[in-house]
Parts: sequence; C-alpha cells; structure tokens
Amino acid sequence: MAFIQTKFHLIAYQDSGESYLPALFMAHPLGMSRDVWDKVCDLLHGHYRCIRWDLPGHGSSSSAVEGISIETITKDMLQIADALGIETFSFIGTSIGGVIGQELCQLAPERLEQVWLTNTGAVIGTKAAWDERAQSVRQQGLGKVAGGIVPRWFSSKSTEVNTELSKGWIIQLGRNDSDSYAKLCEALSEVDNTNKLKGFNRRITLIGGKDDVSTPPETLQALQAEFTNAKLIIVEDVGHVPSIEAPNQLVEIIQSNATRQQPGEIGVSYNDGLVTRKQILGSDHVEKSIQNATTLDFPFQQFITRNAWGELWGDGSLTVQQRSMITTGILAALGRDGELELHLRAAKRLGISEQQLRQVLMHVAIYAGVPASNHAFALAKKNGWGEALS
Repeated sequence: MAFIQTKFHLIAYQDSGESYLPALFMAHPLGMSRDVWDKVCDLLHGHYRCIRWDLPGHGSSSSAVEGISIETITKDMLQIADALGIETFSFIGTSIGGVIGQELCQLAPERLEQVWLTNTGAVIGTKAAWDERAQSVRQQGLGKVAGGIVPRWFSSKSTEVNTELSKGWIIQLGRNDSDSYAKLCEALSEVDNTNKLKGFNRRITLIGGKDDVSTPPETLQALQAEFTNAKLIIVEDVGHVPSIEAPNQLVEIIQSNATRQQPGEIGVSYNDGLVTRKQILGSDHVEKSIQNATTLDFPFQQFITRNAWGELWGDGSLTVQQRSMITTGILAALGRDGELELHLRAAKRLGISEQQLRQVLMHVAIYAGVPASNHAFALAKKNGWGEALS
C-alpha cells in the first residue's frame, strides 16, 4: 500500500508495479474497498499492471472533502496515474466505480485504452433514495445501517456458497467513514449521464449480474444505449460485485475483450504488435531497430512485429514472464547469441529472478547439452546476471 496527496484527498492505493505491462486502474463499489479486486489482480498477474485505490472515507483513504463530486474522485484517480507516469491505461469499475469510468470517458477519453464498467448505470436509483440514505447514515452511522445494505450486494447463490460473505462485509462497511459515505451518496444523487456518452468511440464492455437488485440488467441495457459501440454481458448467479462473486468469469471477460484483435483468428495489427514489443524490449531498443531499417528489412520488421510480438507475445494464454523463460531456453539451446543477449536483458525488465534463470539454463544443460548451457551462463554473466561470491 502507498499514499498520495491529491488536490482533494489523501488516497491509499496499491500498485502491482509491473511497469512493462499495460496499466489497469480498478475502482471499487460504494461502501467497499480496493480489496474487492484482490482475486482479480492475482489472476491478472503477468498480464496487467493493476492499480487499485480506496475511495475517500473508505479503506485507508482520508475523509471526503466538502463538495465532493464524481468529477472530484475521478481527478483523484488521474492524479495517481500522473504520479506513476502512466499516460494511457485501461479501466474497470463497479457501481460508483463504473460511474467514475463514465466520467473518464468524458473527461479524459484520449487516455483510455479499454474500458469495462460493471453493475452501474447512466443513472443509478433516484435522487430522493440517495438523499434518504445519506440522511439515514448521518443519523445512525454506517455500523447501524450496514445490515440492511450489504445483503443487497450479493446473489443468493453467492451467500449460500460462502455463508460468511455478508457478515464480513457488514463489518467492513461499518468501519468506513459515515459522513464520507453520505457525501458520496449525495454525489451519486446528482449523476445523470444520459446523452453524454455517444462521443466515446473506444471499445467498451458493460457487465452486469442477473441477480443484481441495485443495478439490474435493465439498468445496464439503458447504459448500453448511451454508448455508440458498447458490448453488454450479463453473468448468471451474480449480484452487484462480480469481482468477489465470479472473479474467474470476470477475468475471462477481460482477457477475451481486449482492444487487440484475437490472436490466430483475424490477425494482429502492426500497431498492436508494436505496443507489446516496446513493453517487452523497451521503447529505445525498438525505436532504434525501426530507425535503422532500410528498404531491405523494413517489411521484415513489420512481419516480426505483427507475428512474433502481436500474435505470439500478445496472446494472454501465457504470462510475459513464462514466454520470456521459454524464449531464453530455446535461444540458449540453439546458440543464437545475439537474440539470446537481447532476451537476457529483457528477462531482467520482466522481473525474472536469478533463481528462475538458473533453472532455465540448467534445463538447457539436460535437454540440449552442457556446452550450450555453459555458453548461455557466460552470456548471462556478461549481461549483468549474478554477483561475485564473497
């Protein structure tokens, strides 16, 4: 966990730190915390750099300021991105998190790559209902009203499978700041994104739970109509929080609805392949390779960018770390020194440990011969791997 003082709040956030991967910002529902994304982040390890944060007055973030709005908390998120040096990113948000996503579509569309909005709407509930809840929370405190709120979050199947689910989140909800929660209720009461989202022309996926009573499928269908090209998926036996109730299904949707075309089916574009190539090898190396290309090899540069980096490395079936170790082992076995040195340096970028590399090269010794492995160890040391024995 880390903290950042934005213009408005002290925000607690968590960053998986994999700077070589595409960034994915994750916004949690009202009354919960960034912990709702834990399982999803585990499943996306090696595919996305996951950044999640606590809304004001939730989790470990400071209380909400006076006059807080959806625009305010969206700018909190953008300030985290700026502080981390992340220019463009993907986004997923649930409930109020999905409303933040809608605000991003209007406020900073040029920074968004792929968007998933779950269990949300262009309008959620009514102003009167939100104002009434805000008043009730202020009068009684979240600890008193949590028992009436939390059961609405989960489907009956989810609570049957995990009988402690609601009990645990009732405790968590009660620990949040009551006044901040009330202020966010009032902020939601002002939200109406009707006729404001048609200008967003990136691919966007909407996800709902069939058993969601807070934002039922009809609410998601109405939101779909507000976008030009949104896809809608309704998940069976899920209520309001799919990241907790069906994390595997949610990750499958994320992986199958990426901005890039699906490898092996339609063909991956040069630009998509170029993004992956730069993430793995570094922008400087790739730019130099492209600048040094001539009429002889430029078509070859395009070919390997589309096929090696787009089709192969861009396929999410394996993590980039797994592909790095496979590639290093093959190049060592074949004795392809130039490419091997390149990928030994890339392995460092991708967080491959010394212990992992050692096992890859020892594997080469068994299956491709000791001389090949010995030579690969020498090249690895030449490229900065290993430390002198004391």
